[in-house]
Amino acid sequence: MKIEDFYIDDERNNRNRDYVKKQEFARGLTDEERAQFWGLPKGCRMRENAKIIAPENLVCGEYVWIGEGAVLDASGGLEIGSHTSIGLNVMIWSHTSFLSNLTMNNAAGSELIARTKTIIGSGCFIAGPSVIYPGVQLGDKTVILPMSVINKNLAGNCIAGGSPARLVKTIDDAYIAEQIEKFKAGGQI
Repeated sequence: MKIEDFYIDDERNNRNRDYVKKQEFARGLTDEERAQFWGLPKGCRMRENAKIIAPENLVCGEYVWIGEGAVLDASGGLEIGSHTSIGLNVMIWSHTSFLSNLTMNNAAGSELIARTKTIIGSGCFIAGPSVIYPGVQLGDKTVILPMSVINKNLAGNCIAGGSPARLVKTIDDAYIAEQIEKFKAGGQI
């Protein structure tokens, strides 16, 4: 059998096949080239094996870093502010299909797939591997600790972590200045 014998010739599979080919091509690019290839703005970098689902629904600011293995689901809409880092193997979702599973209706294009916009603010740091649930909004300057599950909105200017995540610390300009001084002195942050 030839590879083409396995192709299913319909609109959905042809569209998905084109995306898979683009993913494979992007593997051979540098971080900056890969970001440019996927239409991300100035200064963005995207590591190997990172994936954007429905890139046409992604609104991304400048100087965003996307770590290896990250999955950015923009199918329900996804906004990421400037100067934000998405860590290794982070999963950010904008859809859920659990109802299609529970109702034994797990077919492609099920009407029971819920899509809702997820918003990540500017100046955020999301350590991996963490998960951001669909519809969650993270305000500017939010730090997510490693291995966290974020299922509720966070106003910003904070550090949060855990599963489910909880507020660990509120941060302000004085806290940031203190951390910079520790860093410059070679101390532990």
